[in-house]
Amino acid sequence: MRCVIARFPFELTKDGVLEAMKGVRPEPVTGEFVIIGRREYPAMQVGAVITRQDRRDFSAREVVRAMTRLGFTCRTRSAATDGPVPQASALPGTSTVV
Repeated sequence: MRCVIARFPFELTKDGVLEAMKGVRPEPVTGEFVIIGRREYPAMQVGAVITRQDRRDFSAREVVRAMTRLGFTCRTRSAATDGPVPQASALPGTSTVV
């Protein structure tokens, strides 16, 4: 499928992305990520691997749009909502000891 990332057209396939990401160790996820196999990869890492471009040349949104069109699951993780402390402090009527 033809996808445009960083103003350049790419012919991407799901199998091609799976092959390109094979053996790539995922970086820590903070923000938008793509689930490839059973691993969560930051969208910017996936974009850098499949386009071989500098991460400053494209946005995570472009990569997420392309990966979603190829059938991959994409999500967003916020550092502020991860972990038990923000969840506990968000409960009404509770106090959190720091």
